[in-house]
Formats: sequence, C-alpha cells, structure tokens
Amino acid sequence: MKRLARIAVLTVSVFTSLAGCVSAPTGPTIAIMPREGKPFEVFQQEDKQCREFADNAVKDTSNAALKEGATSAAIGAALGAAAGAVIQGGSSPNIGTGAGVGLLGGAAMGAMNSAGKQNQAQTQYNIAYQQCMYSKGNQVPSYAAPVSGPSYR
Repeated sequence: MKRLARIAVLTVSVFTSLAGCVSAPTGPTIAIMPREGKPFEVFQQEDKQCREFADNAVKDTSNAALKEGATSAAIGAALGAAAGAVIQGGSSPNIGTGAGVGLLGGAAMGAMNSAGKQNQAQTQYNIAYQQCMYSKGNQVPSYAAPVSGPSYR
C-alpha cells in the first residue's frame, strides 16, 4: 500500500512538472520595425493587436502539447506496470516498480513530444504575428513594407 502511495505521489509530481514545461508562446521571437514615419504609439497599438491575434492562432497547438505529454506519461506507466507484472510473475512490489519506471519513461517521451509541439506553436505564433504586422504596413524581415499603407506624414 505504501508503494502505491509513492507511485501516486510520483505520478502527480510528473504530471505537474509536465504542465510546467509546456506553455504557450509569450511573444514573438522575431523583430518587426515600424515603417518610416509611423508614430511609435500607433506601432505599439498594432503590436498589441497582432499579439492577441497570434495568441488566438496557437491556442489549440499549446493545449495539444500538454495533452500529449500527459497521455504519453499515463501510457508509459500502464505499460511499465504490465511489464513489471509479467516479468516478476504478478508480485505487487514489482508491479509498482514497473509502473514507476514506466511512468518515468513515459514522462520523458511526453516531454520530448510536447517540446516539439511547443516549437511548432512558437513557429505558428511568429507566422501569425508577422502576417498581422505586415498587413498593417510594418517592416518584417525578408519582406518590404507594403506601399499601399496609410500615410503618417
């Protein structure tokens, strides 16, 4: 019974640490500059609008990363418990050890999978942010500012 309590505590701590590792992007990782002559206050307003737009564009990806990490850890624990039972002939101490090892392995796989999803979310965030800022006439790396934007002079 004590072993099950330890496994439960370990499970909760791994899920908590996975939740802490996975987060939505907190901002763009690219530099955008205002077009020449655009007031900085206007640029700041556009930046805020575009950050909100990009946040909405990646909500589903960030949630998927967290779910994938938790699912991988749970599957790993179940497979580890099953392997521990098979290898040791069903004795309960070894089932607990197998579940613990499986949980750690599953958590590691989940962390790797969710890290990939998190990178994907950051890329999607940057693209959405760039598109929004470009559409407002700002200078985006590798792209010239649109010539049809409003004049601020």
